[in-house]
This record gives sequence, C-alpha cells and structure tokens, in this order.
Amino acid sequence: MNNWEKEFPSAITVCDEDGVILYMNDKSCKTFEKDGGKELIGTNILNCHPEPARSKVKAMLQQGNSNSYTIEKNGIKKLIHQSPWFENGKYMGFVELSIELPLEMPHFVRK
Repeated sequence: MNNWEKEFPSAITVCDEDGVILYMNDKSCKTFEKDGGKELIGTNILNCHPEPARSKVKAMLQQGNSNSYTIEKNGIKKLIHQSPWFENGKYMGFVELSIELPLEMPHFVRK
C-alpha cells in the first residue's frame, strides 16, 4: 500500500508548521499547474493565497486548527478541508484535501 496518495483522485497538499509545502500528489500538481505545479514544493503556501485567505491560513498555521468550506470554480464544485497533522503528538503543519463534488448531491441526516 505504498504511495497510495500519489494517484489519489483528490488533491493532497502537505505543508510544515511554517507553511513550507512538503508534498503535493499528482492531482494537486495538476490543480496548481498554472501556479507552478510540482515546483511549488519548497515554497511557502502563504504566497499562494491572496487576502483575506492568507491571514486565515497564517492563523491556522499558528493555532493548528482545521478549516472546511466548499467552492465552485469553472463549473467544478469542491470541498476544501485543511487539517493539522501530527508526528508523535507534535504539531507538524497541515494537510489540504481538495475533493471534487457533484454540483447536486444528496445530504443525509443520520441518527
């Protein structure tokens, strides 16, 4: 099960606690191709976000909290989930998942 994330059909981007991009899977490189794709690895994720998103990402890096929202761009709807990652209990940065969603989809409330 090595490298399962490489071809995972959603974008996975991992940064360290300072915002330096450590990893991008194939989908992430493709998603951010116009911004440099794989060349973004080693750069700071803060440089990829305009205000007010930049300030929100900076606060997330400092506080180690999660953030989730949906967007629609070019007719594609996505769920963006940013969550901290840890190694041996130590905060190491955050992971961003960008998952394409159908424009219309059911929502179930379960008990």
